[in-house]
Amino acid sequence: MDPESSPGIAKSAKMVLKKKKEIQVDAFFLDQHQLEKLQRFSKAEEQNLASLLLHCAELRNGIQQIQCIKQIVPLVKQMDEHSAGDPMLKACLDVLGEMYFSLGAKNPLKKVLASSLNSLPGHLMVPAVQSFVCCLQEELKTTDVYLYRKVLDNLASCMEDFSLGRACIKNLFEEGKVTFIVKYASLHVTGGGVYFFSFCRSCCLTYRKKTGKKNHGNRIVQTQLMHDLLIAIKVSMMLIQKLQENIQGSLWKHSESFVWQSMCSLLKSCTNFLIDATLLQTVQTTSGLAVILFTRAMYEPAEALPSLVSDLLLGTVEHSGVPAWFMGSCGVLCTGELPDSVLLFLCHGALAMLDWKNGSMGENGEKLLLDIASVLLSLSSGLKESSVATSLSRILAIWTNSALAALVSASPELKIKLNGNSDIIGKVLEYIYTHWDHPLDAIRHQTKLIFKNLLQIHQTTIAGSNGKSDPFFARLIKHLLSLDWHVKGKYASLGCLVECVGTENILQLDRTIPVQILDVMSDQSLAPYASDLLETMFTNHKAHFTLSFQEGTWIDQWHNIWVSPLLLILCEGNHDQTTYIIDYYLPKLLKCNPDSLSHMIRILQASADANLGSCSTRGALGALMACLRTARAHGHLELSNIMTSGLVSTECIKQGLVHQHSQVCIDALGLLCETHRTTEIVSLEEMQLIQFFMMYNLNNQSPSVRQQIVSLLRKLFCRIQESSQVLYKLEQNKTKQELVEKSTKMPPMRILQQYKDFMSSVCARLFEVLFPGSSHPTRFCALSILESIAEIFSVPKGQAQVFQLDEEIDSARVQTLIQCFASTFEEVKILAFRLLMKLRDLALNLQGSENLDLLFQAAIDLSTSTKPYDCVTASYLLNFLVYHKGLQHTALGKWLEHNPQMDENTSVSTVEKNTLAVIKLLLENVEEEIFQAKKSLLQAAASFPMYGRVHCITGALQQLPFNNLALVSEWKEIVTRLILMSYSLSAVVSPVVQSSSPEGLIPMDSDPESAGRLQMILHEIQPQDTNDYFMQAKILKEHCKEESEKVVDQRPTEDTCMEMRGKDRQTCDVTAQMVLVCCWRSMKEVSLLLGTLCKLLPSQNTSQCSEELITVEQVKNIGDYFKHHLLQSRHRGAFELAYAGFVQLTEMLARCNSESLHKMPEHWLSCVLEEIKSCDPSSTLCATRRSAGIPFYIQALLASEPKKGKTDLLKMAMKELIPLAVPLNESLSVIPQVHALNILRALYRDTRLGENIMPYVADGVKASILGFMSPVWAVRNSSTLLFSALITRIFGVKRGKDENSKKNR
Repeated sequence: MDPESSPGIAKSAKMVLKKKKEIQVDAFFLDQHQLEKLQRFSKAEEQNLASLLLHCAELRNGIQQIQCIKQIVPLVKQMDEHSAGDPMLKACLDVLGEMYFSLGAKNPLKKVLASSLNSLPGHLMVPAVQSFVCCLQEELKTTDVYLYRKVLDNLASCMEDFSLGRACIKNLFEEGKVTFIVKYASLHVTGGGVYFFSFCRSCCLTYRKKTGKKNHGNRIVQTQLMHDLLIAIKVSMMLIQKLQENIQGSLWKHSESFVWQSMCSLLKSCTNFLIDATLLQTVQTTSGLAVILFTRAMYEPAEALPSLVSDLLLGTVEHSGVPAWFMGSCGVLCTGELPDSVLLFLCHGALAMLDWKNGSMGENGEKLLLDIASVLLSLSSGLKESSVATSLSRILAIWTNSALAALVSASPELKIKLNGNSDIIGKVLEYIYTHWDHPLDAIRHQTKLIFKNLLQIHQTTIAGSNGKSDPFFARLIKHLLSLDWHVKGKYASLGCLVECVGTENILQLDRTIPVQILDVMSDQSLAPYASDLLETMFTNHKAHFTLSFQEGTWIDQWHNIWVSPLLLILCEGNHDQTTYIIDYYLPKLLKCNPDSLSHMIRILQASADANLGSCSTRGALGALMACLRTARAHGHLELSNIMTSGLVSTECIKQGLVHQHSQVCIDALGLLCETHRTTEIVSLEEMQLIQFFMMYNLNNQSPSVRQQIVSLLRKLFCRIQESSQVLYKLEQNKTKQELVEKSTKMPPMRILQQYKDFMSSVCARLFEVLFPGSSHPTRFCALSILESIAEIFSVPKGQAQVFQLDEEIDSARVQTLIQCFASTFEEVKILAFRLLMKLRDLALNLQGSENLDLLFQAAIDLSTSTKPYDCVTASYLLNFLVYHKGLQHTALGKWLEHNPQMDENTSVSTVEKNTLAVIKLLLENVEEEIFQAKKSLLQAAASFPMYGRVHCITGALQQLPFNNLALVSEWKEIVTRLILMSYSLSAVVSPVVQSSSPEGLIPMDSDPESAGRLQMILHEIQPQDTNDYFMQAKILKEHCKEESEKVVDQRPTEDTCMEMRGKDRQTCDVTAQMVLVCCWRSMKEVSLLLGTLCKLLPSQNTSQCSEELITVEQVKNIGDYFKHHLLQSRHRGAFELAYAGFVQLTEMLARCNSESLHKMPEHWLSCVLEEIKSCDPSSTLCATRRSAGIPFYIQALLASEPKKGKTDLLKMAMKELIPLAVPLNESLSVIPQVHALNILRALYRDTRLGENIMPYVADGVKASILGFMSPVWAVRNSSTLLFSALITRIFGVKRGKDENSKKNR
């Protein structure tokens, strides 16, 4: 349907889809004194300013108060000049001033009030300024440290788009009275400058003091204080920038002036902040700006300032030539060698705070510009930390902008020194070449900006000559084209050169460049860069042809260069290459020249019948589907138009939907589902083609294809939903209804009925393929699509809905979904559970008491199965059943004693009551089984492995809202029992997983001597190291079986499954593998349970101590438990999954407010590093198995640190590990070196450490290479693994099978 033919639909669509954004505004309140002041002047018979403010104060809704404040403007505009002395106006302005300064900085009321006051007539500005000055002076007298931030925000708001606020601050300065008393030879200054600078100085000093030792370790408080300090520095800078010209002459610069003394104190404070490495980098950077700004405001003569800054940067300051006040404030910058970071921030300050335009600084300024470049380039090789390296690249980009500004009126000497052939520009180019492939995106982006500005700098220096034939540009192009296409920086640089010299000039050197770039696009990491370069080139080329030739004469030549190679690759190229070209290149080409689409269709349609493609190539048909899909998705064509015109037939699309190349099928499906407008009506032909597609493609074996199918069908369902809402609106509007009928040739209600019939047939097909035994791909697709339908077609009650999934659900279909829990694939269980939760009320109502009993019984039986995936099934089944209101009286009533008090408590939710009862039941069972396992671990492994019960408990806890519980005392008791149970279970199974050889052997099943076989198993799993856990071997005897059977008989009801197992036990053959699986899975579930329980602590921050579900002491004990098992376990499965629970704990510790808990990770890290260094023979740390759980333990501690902080733990760890990995003394034990190499490998592989680990890569490479020469095999082995991890960290993950095209030269 043509969008222009039915404008009503598009307009209505916007009306339906537009969502109102709710704005929360906090209302203001006036105190009694303010109310009384206004009441004296308010008049009931007429509205004046006082009565308006009183009415506004009575409102309790912030939005209504905003509307009321906006009425101030018309009222004050009615006041004449005689009103300026009116006491009523004075009282109202006083209240408005107090109101303005009391509002929060982010409150919209403050901005509305400022906007209204900006409209005050000129004759009312004087009394308004007087009132606001009084309020501001009271603010500046604040001595409460906790109110400093509010005052700073008020100062900042006065200087930002608030004319009255700026006038107040200006007035405070102008009112300063200077009186020289010759008799006393002293200077007396009074005025606002003292208020402002003294207050800013107090803020800075107070915040810096509070960020010190008092709050050391509490990162949340430290970060907040750092931010407050940053605001204080910024406000002081704003005062200088905006008000310096308002200070009376230069009298304030007298050394005895209070303003001058405050300025010197501020300058000294900012200098101290600049050199303080413990502060956040943003604070140091801003301090660098402030130092230069304050010095610029205070230094005389101004012409000598550039020389002073140059001397600071180069370390050549002569104390005799520097003023005493500067030495007193910034003396630390004049003596000794400055740290690299301080030099960097000073460079930034000079570039940002000095005026580089119009040559105002003269020759000294030009020298400073060159000196800054030299300093920055010398720093580039030494600064390794990612944040500092990023800052350097950004500052170097700022330098190029400053150089461009300076060149406008520069001397000939500067133009020569900044020419492309100069040494400075050559060094900048070297920086670009070494950083354009940097692993950090920010540095790569800045490098591109630097290169682009560099070209403009050279163009400026050769202004007047022909840039296209310039030798510098020619040399650059030749150099870039000589590089391999795998160099990412090459693309952005060539794109910049295209803008300077044009595409045609580059193609004259090599006409095959477009084909070469398209060939590179089989690599996803290069495809975005390549497509951006191609877009720049063909857009520039089109502009060149348009200007140089007549209209229409150049298009064939343009198609030959840019379109023909594309079509050839789409037909015959490999899968990756065609996919990335379609995703990245084709949309940009069509956007540049939409008319090229008809050219593509004509060529591909001509060869589609002859070239259908294969399973490895798309062929002309696949290329056609890809082009059509992309064009429709970006609004370049209407499907109905090309189908009615016969350009593309229905049969052609059907061929694409069942093509043997899966991506062609996806493109054909995308053609039907993706549109530029989400409200475009779905035609009957499209719905029929979708049904045809679903008959053949739901069982696709490729996960990526399945995900694309689900995603595309979701877009189609959204289209049906949104277009149906438009149709319902149009049904009520007869005029627009006629427009729809003309465009679609059918009334809206008929279209809606087609939608409903289509969705019903889709659901029927999806439930049909969910039969028992259906394949995993089919189930995944069907359940995912059903979940999308349930989400999309769920709208608030009262709104017309074209389709509801509830209407398609009956008991048989609910049973079908429940049967999906039995799948061995957990993602199928998850999908089925999520879908049942969306249909929860209907699905539970369809479950009778008898069926409920059977389902609950099955879940309890599965929770103790020896098959690991059965307990996962049990967990999802129980999590579904706990929502049933009748579970307490039916299924659970047979297992637990009924508690009538719980029924009386109506405030307790059904989910909470049922979950509590289910966890109690599971807990009682597992406690009983642990008791038996202590007697016979072998019997437990064969008959009742305990991990299933624990898994179900963890699953039940994870879906419970612990911030809204009614039965707090019962839950607190349960949590305590769960922790004790976890410790007991761990004590039973830990001897196996902590053994030096936990895997054991798989014995022969044919040996008839059961006792001898069990003795062999016990011998196999018995530890062979210093961990002597088994004092004697325990043989499974007949009386053990009898005792365990008695325990089974003592259970509340008979369990036929358990009886069968009891009978089977007499002939059950226990293997070492079964014992090990039982033990490591139990350790896994215990770790996950404890990790889940630790998450309960943060939610108790605002609760009473009596309502805490878990105590600080319990959390500490859990931490000690994880520490012990991560450092002792030998089995990889055990310590990997203990790590998963430990990560949950460390993340919680990083967020909590308890100082004792907050410091635990640092304490643990220092302890384990000391133990690694000590080489203690009695240490139980595992030196084999790649150090077992030690790397995981340290990983969890380091990864929990805030990513934007100072990463103190990472720095501490690397400071200890790097020297251990490269020992200077060969006589030392190699065990610490092995540990260090294994830990470093884990840290370099951890993606969560990201950019923060990059500065240590070079040291890691050195350690790994030197380790190759060690005579000890363990060191050489660990070094090899470390080197492999570093290669991945440096060059990225291998993304394809064919890596031959990537050559490192």
